[in-house]
Amino acid sequence: MEGMEESIEQTTPYKSGFVAIAGRPNVGKSTLINTLMGQKIAAVTPRPQTTRRQQLGILTLENAQIIFVDTPGLHRAHHKLGEWMNVEATHAFAHSDVLMIVVDGSQPVHEEDHLVAKIILEQAITLPQILIINKRDLIPPENQLFVKVAFSTLFPNATPVFISAAKDENFEALLSILTQHLPKGDPFFPEDQVTDLYEREIAADLIRESALLYLRDEVPHSIAIRMDEFTERGEMGAYIAATLLVEKESHKPIVIGQGGEKIKQIGQAARQEIEKMSGRKVYLQLRVKVRPNWRNNEKVLQQFGFRSHQ
Repeated sequence: MEGMEESIEQTTPYKSGFVAIAGRPNVGKSTLINTLMGQKIAAVTPRPQTTRRQQLGILTLENAQIIFVDTPGLHRAHHKLGEWMNVEATHAFAHSDVLMIVVDGSQPVHEEDHLVAKIILEQAITLPQILIINKRDLIPPENQLFVKVAFSTLFPNATPVFISAAKDENFEALLSILTQHLPKGDPFFPEDQVTDLYEREIAADLIRESALLYLRDEVPHSIAIRMDEFTERGEMGAYIAATLLVEKESHKPIVIGQGGEKIKQIGQAARQEIEKMSGRKVYLQLRVKVRPNWRNNEKVLQQFGFRSHQ
């Protein structure tokens, strides 16, 4: 029996590695991460460019540890923040073992899908590539072959897999394919660790998520969250004070709302999500300040942790 156990161990070695997730904005990358992890670690909204930095989702299985690298959506940049987000995304490619390209199969091939393909070609990616055709539940069965051909033509080096991140469909097959491509090796992180971000950073993302959900189209992407205080208060939970920075004076009353109603809604929704994430009570205090043109201010971007990889 001992010899048999040794044989099994030799034929099924433990694997671990990094899987970079690429794609244009708003194709479901963060929803995919949350569903794979079985809990919310990444902010998710219907608006594009919700993700502004890399975040790890660490999934530990019986035979493998898959470290997903959630990256900002690749897009045509219109300011220094956008340029930084694109660099942040492509930087992850060079330090990963597998590239997972996510597309929205319920929509026709988008101009920015072509941009993603162009960037991957320019980066001369030699990693194994998996093409995740998301939102399978919204694609009529008779159209799936057409969708598969359209996106496979754009990403010819990628193995196509249909999934639904929102419905948790076909994930077992996806994890099996990913595990096959990972190198042999011990886990990089403890089995109970699910992300590389601290609570303070996740809380900031959840506040911004709430702002994106409640504000008008012209405001959300000019918002940054500055965490001013994150203090533990024992049995009383945590006290969090944060500032929502906007670029224009005209945006400030929109974020605050009539009689402070809008920022109250943002705060209530964010507090509920932070409490779910942390498992304890939270007191959240928000305020709004104007920082003109902060997305093009390198000094401000550095203060928010947006630093060059060069």
